[in-house]
This record gives sequence, C-alpha cells and structure tokens, in this order.
Amino acid sequence: MKYVSNVVSFVFIAIFSVALVHGQEEGVAIEYTDADKARIVQIEEAGASVLEVAQNDNRLNVAFHLASGEISNDKIATVKDLPFIISLNLRGTKIDDQGIVNLTGLKGLERLHLEKTALTDAGLKQLLSLESLTYLNVYGTAVTDAAIEDLAKIKSLKKVYIWETKITIDGVAKLKEARPDLKIIPDLVVEKAKAEAEAKRKAEEEAAKKKAEEEAAKKKAEEEAKKKAEEEAKKKAEEEAKKAEEAKKAEEAKKAEEEAKKAEEAKQE
Repeated sequence: MKYVSNVVSFVFIAIFSVALVHGQEEGVAIEYTDADKARIVQIEEAGASVLEVAQNDNRLNVAFHLASGEISNDKIATVKDLPFIISLNLRGTKIDDQGIVNLTGLKGLERLHLEKTALTDAGLKQLLSLESLTYLNVYGTAVTDAAIEDLAKIKSLKKVYIWETKITIDGVAKLKEARPDLKIIPDLVVEKAKAEAEAKRKAEEEAAKKKAEEEAAKKKAEEEAKKKAEEEAKKKAEEEAKKAEEAKKAEEAKKAEEEAKKAEEAKQE
C-alpha cells in the first residue's frame, strides 16, 4: 500500500511539473535592454500607467486615459516603435491623426483604445500597419463610412466598437459583408432588425389591444341595448296590462250601470 501511495504521489508530481513547464512555455519573456527600460521610464513620466500583462508574460499594458493633465501627441510619442506593448489605452487624450503616426510601429499591439479622441478616417488608415491588432475602440470619434474598407483590411481585427461615430447602417452592412468574422459593436444592422421586430411586436400588441377594446365596447353596447330593449318591453307590457285593467274596470262599471238602470226601470213598472 505504501508503494502504491508513493507511485501515485510520484505521478501527481510529474503531472504537476509537466503542467508547470507547459505553462511557462506558453508565457512570454521579453529581455528588456537598458534602452527599453529607459523608454518605459519615459512613458511613465509622460503620465501613463505601465503594467506587465501577467506573471508569465512581461509584455506591457500602457494606459494614458487616467493620467492627470493634457495628454498630447508628444507624450504619446514615448511609445513609438516599441514592439512589446500589447495594449494601449488613449481614451480621451488629445491624440489626433498626426499623432497616430507614432502608433504605426507598434507591431505587437493587440488592443487599442482611441475612443473620445480626434481620430478621423485619415488617422484610421494609418492603423493598417498594426498586423497584430485584434481589438479597436473608436467610440465617439469622427470616423465615417469612408473608413469601412480600411477596417476590413485589418485582417487580424476581431472586434471593433463604433458607438457614436459617423458610421451608418449602410457602412456596417458593407463591413459585415466584407468581414463576416468581425464583431461590430453596436451592430447597426442587427439593431435595426431588432428595432423593426420590436416595433412590429408593439404594433401587433396595440392592434390586438385595440381590437379587444372594440370587441369589449361592442359587447357592452349590445348588452346595454338588450337591457334597454328588455326594460322597454317590460314597460310596454306593464302599460298594456294597466290599459287592459282600466278597460276591464270601465267595462265592469258600464255593465254595473246598465244593470242598475234596468233594475230602476223594472222597479218603476
């Protein structure tokens, strides 16, 4: 039994060791040079937060969106050409199309936040060089349908956010046709279909409600008419019965009068 227990322990340790080595193999270890480290310091001094992706992945997530003060093109230029930046958040910064040039050399960039910036179609075109980009957020920018072809050309792109841009439902339809694999948020085509379905549902619901109300009103009117007719018939019957009773009394009174007259005449004879 002790031997079996030792074997089980050995197998467990072996499996755990293999899993650990496998996990290490899946990680990413960048050998940063002194120049790289100096550049990272510059990025932090420019106001960005810099964090490693994970314990076994020392590539970098760089975020300027929480920095204090104005973050302009010159500060963002501190990230230029650094291949080990995997995520860059520039939400609400002052970057414009000219500043986008500083991002074109970020070959390892997978996630890019450009929401609430001065990005236009011209700036988006420059992102075509980002061959690893899988996530792009251009919410609240001036991007239009003119950028659809360029978005479709970013083959690595998996998800794009287009809230409050100038991209129309026709543009979304075109992008969906060119890139059916791409997740578009919001999907204006789907949203339109949902809105139409909801409008149809509400219209049918209103029509059914109106029909039910009309049928209820009709039924009520019929019941009231029937009740009124019954009341009138009853009233008429009562009036006829009263007339018949009065006629009977009049007839009886006349008959009594004639009999009295005959009796009087007989008495006089």
